[in-house]
Amino acid sequence: MEKEMTAGSPAKIIFGFTIPIFIGNVFQQFYSMVDTIIVGKFVGTQALAAVGSTSTITFLILGFLMGLTVGFTVLTAQRFGAGDPEGMRRTVGSAAILSAIISLLITLVSIAGMRPLLLFMHTPKDIFADAYTYVIIICAGIFAQVLYNLLSCVLRALGNSKTPLYFLILAAFLNIVLDLLFIVSFKMGVAGAAWATVISQGISGVLCLLYIIKKVPLLHLNRHDWMLDGHVARLQLRVGLPMALQYSITAVGAMMMQSSLNLLGSLAVAGFTAANKIEQIVTQGYVAMGTTMATYCAQNTGAGDVKRVRQGFRAATRIGILFSIVAALLLLLGGKYMTYLFVSENVEEIMSSVDLYLRCTMIFFVPLAIVNIYRNGIQGMGFGLLPMTAGIAELIGRGAAAMVAAHYRSYLGVCLASPSAWLLAGLLLLAMYYFILHHYFKEPFFLKNRAAK
Repeated sequence: MEKEMTAGSPAKIIFGFTIPIFIGNVFQQFYSMVDTIIVGKFVGTQALAAVGSTSTITFLILGFLMGLTVGFTVLTAQRFGAGDPEGMRRTVGSAAILSAIISLLITLVSIAGMRPLLLFMHTPKDIFADAYTYVIIICAGIFAQVLYNLLSCVLRALGNSKTPLYFLILAAFLNIVLDLLFIVSFKMGVAGAAWATVISQGISGVLCLLYIIKKVPLLHLNRHDWMLDGHVARLQLRVGLPMALQYSITAVGAMMMQSSLNLLGSLAVAGFTAANKIEQIVTQGYVAMGTTMATYCAQNTGAGDVKRVRQGFRAATRIGILFSIVAALLLLLGGKYMTYLFVSENVEEIMSSVDLYLRCTMIFFVPLAIVNIYRNGIQGMGFGLLPMTAGIAELIGRGAAAMVAAHYRSYLGVCLASPSAWLLAGLLLLAMYYFILHHYFKEPFFLKNRAAK
């Protein structure tokens, strides 16, 4: 199932690798989407708003850890592309140790600081208790999230995007069963939704581990691989920390946006939550393209083939534009009607909020494609700090829109916050890409030896 991406048609390889990741990401959205559907239908609109009000916080925490695991395994993909299995295994052992240490620290800090953070974000009083309960359980299950994310990233670094998909689909269906059991049968409310998510994610991680033990001898680590190598750890942190901070910077902007939204009341929060879940179904395509480009560029950088790196960016851009057109048309024609999945009360008012949000965001799907493709591709080439500046651009765009929205109590302003971020970051990343390709990668020896640095 392991596959090198250093030969063959770049467009075909990128498309074929992206599809399983896209399907997997869509199923992963079921974790949160099913939560919101069942919570909204069986617990109520306020409970739906409570779950939605914590989405930016969970994105801040889990996104940071996701960025770390993706960044740590960039070096794994580079070693694999360079034909260095021994070095590749050392990077896996190092990534596991670093992920465990950082996960423990993040768990302790997030649980200790959650109540003040919810107060700081103006969480409405009528949903505060449920919001706190939900997010605390999610934070307690951080290790389950990291286990799956790290192992799936390791498999993808070796060119295997299908196996993590199979386990994720199984876990998604398990999540539905547990949601119904905990929320409908056991009447656990939002706590049931959170536990269903954590348990399902943990099981998908365990399944990935068992698969690696039984089916991937290339990843069977020996005692020496579990010894933390300072040089390898520094290289991984050099890429992983900026990628993690990239997610965090994006999340801080989203939290500013959520804080502005919270001022508009629980119905506005419920509408925004439903719209965001609908949007995330199609935008997982961009996330999948980004994941693919990180692996593709890492392997080809390790192999020293700058020409294939350029070809990959061109092919991914064409795929991203085409996908953006199709996704926008789908949301335009039927997106707002998915509101009925989430709520059974105040439907008309919430649907109008959903429709406005979707119309504002779909116009800017091409910049969103650029952000994901070029940011992850550049990071796959081994540049950690440069793409983080695009996150700062996102923060500026999203933060400025959020402040204007808060001042005028404008739902439209909240809807335009993310598009503003995508546009600014996309333009900066395009400029960054041309600078890197024309400045750093002019000399062949630099590229050939990059993976060894």
